[in-house]
Amino acid sequence: MLHNCCAPCTTFIYKWLNENDFEIKGLFYNPNIKPPEEYEKRLMTMKRYAEAVGLKVIYQPNDIMAESGNCESCYRIRLRRTAGLAKDGGYDYFSTTLLISPYQKHDLLKEIGEEVGSEIGIDFYYQDFRVGYQESRQMAKEMNLYRQRYCGCGVELYAKVN
Repeated sequence: MLHNCCAPCTTFIYKWLNENDFEIKGLFYNPNIKPPEEYEKRLMTMKRYAEAVGLKVIYQPNDIMAESGNCESCYRIRLRRTAGLAKDGGYDYFSTTLLISPYQKHDLLKEIGEEVGSEIGIDFYYQDFRVGYQESRQMAKEMNLYRQRYCGCGVELYAKVN
């Protein structure tokens, strides 16, 4: 099960996982995205992308708001939800598209993923997908996908995306 932070970050990772014979189901669950209009843009873009490539995605409402600027809390909330659904669904692994971003804290993501996986009883699949970051940007541009300029919480973690 793959946590999808957004469609642009999903592009390369979904392609890579498919090419490497993974069976993938997505989860769009992002309780950090503010304001509501931004959340709707990302949700609609994810739905459009998933339909275009045939990715099955579970869309869950943002029932817990992550604290702005607290990456650890945000990662933990999203990874715990993904791991729980993956375990309940009989998946072998869970992972996140956050692993493609050079602006995310990879060591922290890996640490929390492994902790959560151990707690819930499912393996966290870690892969440094940052090598595909530029390709994902190009893929998103070619598909005319909305590309956001920040992670979602309002703290400017992302560089300007053109």
